Amino acid sequence: MPWQEVSTVWLRQEFITMVQQKTVSVSELCRRYGVSRKTGYKWLGRYEREGPAGLPNRSRRPHQYPRRPPAALEAALVALRHKHPAWGARKLRRRLQTLGEAPVPACQRSCNIPYLWSLKIPYPPTTEGGEKMGKLTYNCASLPEQTAHREVTMVGEEQWEEIHRLFTVEKWSKSAVARELNVDVKTVRRCLRRAAWVPYQRAPRPETRLTAHAELVHRRAPEVGYSARILFQELVHQHGYTGSYETVKRFVRPLRDAQTLAERAAVRFETPPGLQSQIDWGQAAIPFRAGRAVRHIFVLTLGFSRRGFYLACGDEQLHTFLDAHEQAFDYFGGHTREHLYDRPRTVCRPTGEGGVAWNATFKSFAQYWGFEPRLCRAYRARTKGKVESGVKYVKGNFLPGRTFHDDRHLAEELLGWMTTIADQRIHGTTHERPIDRFARERDHLVPTREQPAFRLEATYPRVVADDFLVSLDTNRYSVPFRLIGRTVQVQRQAGRVTIRHQGAVVAEHEELLGHHQMRLLPEHGPGAIARNPRQSRLRQVDRPWRTWADDIPVEVRDLAVYDAWAAQAGGVS
Repeated sequence: MPWQEVSTVWLRQEFITMVQQKTVSVSELCRRYGVSRKTGYKWLGRYEREGPAGLPNRSRRPHQYPRRPPAALEAALVALRHKHPAWGARKLRRRLQTLGEAPVPACQRSCNIPYLWSLKIPYPPTTEGGEKMGKLTYNCASLPEQTAHREVTMVGEEQWEEIHRLFTVEKWSKSAVARELNVDVKTVRRCLRRAAWVPYQRAPRPETRLTAHAELVHRRAPEVGYSARILFQELVHQHGYTGSYETVKRFVRPLRDAQTLAERAAVRFETPPGLQSQIDWGQAAIPFRAGRAVRHIFVLTLGFSRRGFYLACGDEQLHTFLDAHEQAFDYFGGHTREHLYDRPRTVCRPTGEGGVAWNATFKSFAQYWGFEPRLCRAYRARTKGKVESGVKYVKGNFLPGRTFHDDRHLAEELLGWMTTIADQRIHGTTHERPIDRFARERDHLVPTREQPAFRLEATYPRVVADDFLVSLDTNRYSVPFRLIGRTVQVQRQAGRVTIRHQGAVVAEHEELLGHHQMRLLPEHGPGAIARNPRQSRLRQVDRPWRTWADDIPVEVRDLAVYDAWAAQAGGVS
């Protein structure tokens, strides 16, 4: 099979074509072609600005030379170089002095002249037929540009085979092979001496005084936090180590670097359709007509499709947090079976033993809608990297360059951006549009269309205050006073507020439509005597109350009797 001749420009053109097809990410293509991401994006930029003309190699020669000699002196020096290519800097300088050129540069300044060292040709050039050319008459502008060095630092298997093919089959000289492949001629000789390609292997480390303690250092290093100082102290005082501290430090450094990379390494966690969503908040200063104002952006991202819901809110309080969830459920037509959070106080609070205590209202919200809340690891926010990317995306793609009239205008623009931009883009990880992947995830969501809002049907746990009142939406309702300090469940349904304790209904009220109002039923209180501030001990609700009978006989006297008693008492005195 004949060899397919390919050039550097052809490979770069193939790279550009594959990028434009958007079937493989730029990072993956750079790995395939053995170049860095910076080099890959450099080729893309040149192609976008100049087309195919921007793909060939370019000279690395500087555009300016701060210490460049005058043009006349430079022309004379280049002419001498053409005539005597083997002369060095000192001989060229003496020749210029003989010719009367002034000022004559120093020997080391001759390297500041363009093309000067590229003109050092040991043998006269030849024509295509092999005949030597006559006197050089070309000028500097016609000289070929120097070829840029390759980015590789060692000979791979393919390049090794190409060296053997050019030398053995094509009968090229070693120097010609070196020039063609842009490697040193000594590298070509070394490759030809080997019958088979051998991958590069690092030379083994020489034996040191620490070699006998290597196993101990490997075992002990993680326990002391890879501290070379502690290891050195223990080796000297406990194990008779006689080497230097620098030897221990050089030995520990790769162990520490490996551990650091292991901690940084993140395994991408993909979830099936309808399993998990990730929720987070982001803050941004929004430019309104009246000035900048801080808004809190609620972000909910579906784990499989990467489709996101974004809502700008005035705060991050619990009622706002729950209302944003319900708007997201309406937007998607359902919700996933799990929701992942980053331990906000509206979801949970830490306990003294390293655990968490769920927010009672949020737990009721989760039970009402039928999803399981999950928490990220503490101080490891990248566990929910999908929604973290969503927060950065809305800040970097939606907000820049926009100004809004008010919050309503902001909400309208944000909704339009979600449907026309965020849902239609090619996602960098899935390489698909989120709206297309959502079509496969929609049927796996838990439907919520027919379920009323949580605030209309939810049960709220409340602790009865000392005034035997419980609050709901800033309004307060009474319960029997014997429940002071107990936890009751308050539910609003069909215009009535029902209060239960241990499953039994203890109070019912008509729902108050306003705010900061109170509904107090007389039968719920202990009576007027219990409200007397001097009867503080009567506030113990479990104390039995004495009942008074209405049929106790009472003596009836005439008021004259009391007048007689008063006159008698006055006479005695």
